[in-house]
Amino acid sequence: MNITDWLRHANAVLAEAGCPDPEIDARWMAEDVLRMTRTDLKFEGEREVVPEELKRLNAMLSRRAAGEPVQYILQRADFMGLRFYVDRRVLIPRQDTETLVENALIALSGMPGPTVLDLCCGSGCIGLSLKSLCPQAQVTMADVSRDALEVAKRNAELLSTDVDIRHGDLFKAVGRARFDLIACNPPYIPHIDLAALQREVQYEPMLALDGGRDGLDFYRRIAAEAPRHLNPGGAVYLEAGYGEAQAILDMLRQGMRCADSGIIKDLNHIDRVVWARSV
Repeated sequence: MNITDWLRHANAVLAEAGCPDPEIDARWMAEDVLRMTRTDLKFEGEREVVPEELKRLNAMLSRRAAGEPVQYILQRADFMGLRFYVDRRVLIPRQDTETLVENALIALSGMPGPTVLDLCCGSGCIGLSLKSLCPQAQVTMADVSRDALEVAKRNAELLSTDVDIRHGDLFKAVGRARFDLIACNPPYIPHIDLAALQREVQYEPMLALDGGRDGLDFYRRIAAEAPRHLNPGGAVYLEAGYGEAQAILDMLRQGMRCADSGIIKDLNHIDRVVWARSV
């Protein structure tokens, strides 16, 4: 079997299994195992796949056809132009979250040495992206999951970033520390909706998805506690689930003295990021 034949076969298998992007997933797996670029696969399609390569490719194919996300299979995800290690201990970084990071970077621009807190850091994609793209920032990352923190530490090493990693439940991880910017992508799926999530999402850690009865439990806590952890003029940037942004903004406005606040849409024109800046 040559490369083109395997890609055609994999595409058919994944499409039959109901995978949303069968051609892309097949290509990513082939690029990984064969150590080829997309262009290589196209122009060397007649090259025979050796038995050991075929064994690895088909093992990956079986996992993906069963619903496991391709990012977990390859143990990597791209985010903000950076590559992150991921496994089932953490959420897979998503493009939606890049909207939060991009706008947080704008807020940090011009500050000589801003202090940043990434709450519910998971893989570390938010905090490590901010540190990589704003090197003068002093970044602290926190999570209640020790498993997630192991992944975050691994990514900090892979990206050669110097960050402070803390274990704890939200602000308990940082004591009385204050920051110029707090960023967070907390669990925001209503508990009742978890069982109906796409099968790929079911592979991700429920701890990082379950937002309580209405999906807003963590936002209530953040809105109530964040003012005690913000420097004057400090800002909070929160990713929001679909239809949750206005309720979250109202919480922030009630919980802190805001000099300014608002909602930012993502590339799909969905309200995705809620922010507020203290007086």
